[in-house]
Amino acid sequence: MRSCDMTVIQRLLMVLVGLFVWFSSSVPQQVGPRPEGSHFVATGQLLRPAGESLQFGGRPVDMALSPDKRTLYVKDNRGIVVVDVETWKMRQELLVGRGGSSMHGIAVSPDGSRVYFSDAGSLLREVVVQPDGSLQWGKSIEMPRPDIGGESYPCGIALSTDGNTAYVLLSRSNSLAVVDLREGKVVAQIPVGVAPFAVQVSADGRRAYVSNWGGRHPRSGEKTATTSGTPAVVDARGVAASGTVSVIDLQAKTVIAEIEVGLQSSGIALDEAHSRLYVANANSDTVGVIDTSTLRVVETISVRPDASLPFGSMPNALALTPDGNTLFVANGGNNAVAVVRIDRRRNRSRVEGFIPAGWYPGAVVTDGKRLFVANIKGVGSRNPQPEQKGWNVYRFLGTVQRVAMPNRQQLAQYSRRVRQDARVLQILRAWERTQSGKKPVPVPEKVGEPSVFEHVVYIIKENRTYDQVFGAIGKGDSEPSLCIFGREVTPNHHALADQFVLLDNYYCNGVNSADGHAWSTEGNVTAYIERSFGGWTRSYPFGDDPLAYSSTGFIWDHVLAAGLSFRNYGEMDYAEPIPPDASFTDIYQDFVKGTRRIRFTQNIGIENLRRYSCREYPGWNMRIPDVLRAEVFLKELKEFERKGYFPNLVIIYLPQDHTSGTQPGMPTPRAHVADNDLALGRIVEGISKSKFWAKTCIFVIEDDPQDGFDHVDGHRSLCLVISPYTKRGAVVSEFYNQSSVLHTICRILGVPPMNQMVALAPVMSTCFTEKPDFTPYTALPNRVPLDELNPPLSSLTPQQRHWAEASLRLPLEKPDRAEEDLLNRILWHAVRGVDAPYPSEFAGAHGKGLAARGLVLTPEEEDD
Repeated sequence: MRSCDMTVIQRLLMVLVGLFVWFSSSVPQQVGPRPEGSHFVATGQLLRPAGESLQFGGRPVDMALSPDKRTLYVKDNRGIVVVDVETWKMRQELLVGRGGSSMHGIAVSPDGSRVYFSDAGSLLREVVVQPDGSLQWGKSIEMPRPDIGGESYPCGIALSTDGNTAYVLLSRSNSLAVVDLREGKVVAQIPVGVAPFAVQVSADGRRAYVSNWGGRHPRSGEKTATTSGTPAVVDARGVAASGTVSVIDLQAKTVIAEIEVGLQSSGIALDEAHSRLYVANANSDTVGVIDTSTLRVVETISVRPDASLPFGSMPNALALTPDGNTLFVANGGNNAVAVVRIDRRRNRSRVEGFIPAGWYPGAVVTDGKRLFVANIKGVGSRNPQPEQKGWNVYRFLGTVQRVAMPNRQQLAQYSRRVRQDARVLQILRAWERTQSGKKPVPVPEKVGEPSVFEHVVYIIKENRTYDQVFGAIGKGDSEPSLCIFGREVTPNHHALADQFVLLDNYYCNGVNSADGHAWSTEGNVTAYIERSFGGWTRSYPFGDDPLAYSSTGFIWDHVLAAGLSFRNYGEMDYAEPIPPDASFTDIYQDFVKGTRRIRFTQNIGIENLRRYSCREYPGWNMRIPDVLRAEVFLKELKEFERKGYFPNLVIIYLPQDHTSGTQPGMPTPRAHVADNDLALGRIVEGISKSKFWAKTCIFVIEDDPQDGFDHVDGHRSLCLVISPYTKRGAVVSEFYNQSSVLHTICRILGVPPMNQMVALAPVMSTCFTEKPDFTPYTALPNRVPLDELNPPLSSLTPQQRHWAEASLRLPLEKPDRAEEDLLNRILWHAVRGVDAPYPSEFAGAHGKGLAARGLVLTPEEEDD
């Protein structure tokens, strides 16, 4: 495996330049655009993309050039964006409407008259190119539904040279569909590997190559887990452990070879002239090279910016120059495109450099003179109307780039920029170990140095922004007009922020629970998740899809591998009451009266998490109050005290601040949040009055910030840091994010950072002091009745009834499946009143102008 090598002098220069770039910027670092034109994003990376960037309100996942190379068709989560290659202007947005787009798949007919597009359901959509170049939806061809039920989720598309046949991958059916485009029907289905992603077809139409995200189908006796209804091979941690390329004889309609490559095999590029197939292995940070004459892997190319880096570059898309000598690789994790010089004679290809991209490049195309890059996250959740100061995390702003082919000198400059902005040197320094003899401090400077803490309690909650809770706290960078769960509803959150530290520059890296729990527990999100925002058809991961997990696993895997102890309370658990029809009132009264007749099932998909989980502690279920969860934990805490033992890492899931909207019979939004607040206060009180307090640090976060607004950025959220060594009464404005929390936990427990994203995040040293204050915390009582229920439909005004009926339609069987703008509106009107103007100016693309964008609100739910 080969990648760019760096001399000691080069590294020293990078350190000096990197430090200058980092520290010459305004302090503190705040997420958003900067005066010189760059963007600082929630992962802690800087964006300075090469060439020219075009912004639009979506998440692009694939691209195709017209045969005349004049038009670029960009597939995003909403449909197709048409870009004029020469003027570099957007000509049209063609929206797919309800259902959205699949994670991959767009192709142009050889004559340029048709574009083919796969949606997030079961349709191959034909798009007609009009004489003026505009697009118009044509016919839809239904793909066969899978035997497991649900949608087939078509992804990659390849066309025959005559344009009469389409080869369409059906992700959930694990098959390649052969489609007669003239007849508009599927004429054959060929089984392939698990979750096929991309397909290429030879010019003679005799052979097809398919990359399989989930690799081969399991063999007898292998460890497996289910991904969207199909068993997949997994390792001991529950992470998908196979990636393959299926080679298909299209005449015989059968697979003639299945070639093992790296993990999460995704984008592929075929060079028929030189008998080579290239495959991006997103969960291995490599590109596999297959000799198509022998059907063997002849080379594996590492594409990390430095060979010493841990996992995290996530190559997921490829483009090859017409001569086959240069391969472009979209490194999602590094916000860069690797430029690989192909060496077919010796099979010793080399990364020559990197081109700076936007946030998470997910598609690359070249016409031989220029490179086009689609960046899935673009510049982040940034409202395209800069005069407005408020943001929602769903204000997607994707980008495409046009970059002239760089010469050697320009590529060297680009490469230095990539290493600076991706913080390569900071990542490498985060792995440095120390000499012995250091005294214990709260957050050690290097891995392996002693900490004053022996125990970390990590509390994960649901969905709040900073301003939504702390907007009226009266200090820090706060906006009172956006606060709906203030001190009256959350007295303990406010007291803890007052007594310890208020972090007003802390961000969630992600958007919703699908990526939020990944960021919270893995410190990283895979391309599989980043591509799925067009419709969560395969899964909405919450510990139940092995393809969604990073190859470096979870925080508990690293803690356990270091010989430390771990206990889980509810994270990634779908709990159900016994009896299953027990209502919130039934469960709450059973808790209050102490009868304990209602029990709960546990459903955790990850075996290695399940074995360390408390069976009595229920996870996700909005009918179960958080105060009940807190009591279960506190009961075990007393037992730990009796035994004189407490785990090194404890994860506690408190989900009730998600709320149930105004669903009749369920707690009001403020009662849900008050319940969450009281549970948090009681847990902190219990720990602070236990024998473990002196050596325990508590971190409290939200998994994501999706159900609220914030005047700084849609990613800004709340984080509490509670311990005897936490500063008292301080406002901390240093930039931190979810990966910072994990990096700090790793540093405290003496564990190396888990991956690149965790390693580049700053540790939270500023929150601590070396002089402890062992004063315990006393929980404040709730000011809102926890059994304050939403009234029945019959008692409501027409406006109230409208929002209550909308709440009844919310899919609450999983975290955050509810449409975020709808739930935002429900919460706003529930707390502020039905006549209170909804802050549309603070809403994201899922809030403002939904009808015009073809998104999901019904007409009666449009902007107030």
